[in-house]
Amino acid sequence: MSTISIIGSGNMAATIGARAVKHGHTVEVMSRDPATARALADRIGATAGTYGARPAGEIVILAVLHAAAVEVVTQYGAALAGKILVDITNPFTADASGLVSAPGSSVSQQIAAVAPEGAHVVKAFNSIFRGVLAEDRPVDAFFAGDSAEAKTPVAAFLSSLDLRPLDAGGLAMTHALEWAGVLLVGVAGNGAGFDVALGAEIR
Repeated sequence: MSTISIIGSGNMAATIGARAVKHGHTVEVMSRDPATARALADRIGATAGTYGARPAGEIVILAVLHAAAVEVVTQYGAALAGKILVDITNPFTADASGLVSAPGSSVSQQIAAVAPEGAHVVKAFNSIFRGVLAEDRPVDAFFAGDSAEAKTPVAAFLSSLDLRPLDAGGLAMTHALEWAGVLLVGVAGNGAGFDVALGAEIR
């Protein structure tokens, strides 16, 4: 398996990190608060990295709030050169009924605009509830990005977590994936419950 770096120390960072460790990956956690990073790393069996330093993993998961994602990538700067940046954010409005992003300006596209040379952005994990990920059951995982070279290891990583990777296309599709997050919340809140997952039937 491989080394996966996670920037962030919240619930999604913990859930993705724990699932990755369980499935044999080495996980590095990086946070602005070193004590929080160490505590999370100890809890899930990961290691704590230094915030702002070059991540150990080829795949770097941006498990931060959408409003902070661009700032974080800007702060890391050249330390992220050549890395695959996985954007898991959902730029919801306050009531989660819509998005604060616009077509052509998804969070993933905003990240790509400030990412250093050789870094590639892939959107993934945003259409799966944290609780569903924590159950470690097989579900579909939609992802999108412009670089086929970057999407191949992301798909392999998703598969290694017992998720079925479904390629939705290029970065232009990442805004649609953000709307998929809104759709998921709407379905969950209108009777399906928050243990529901979006999926596709392929015949």
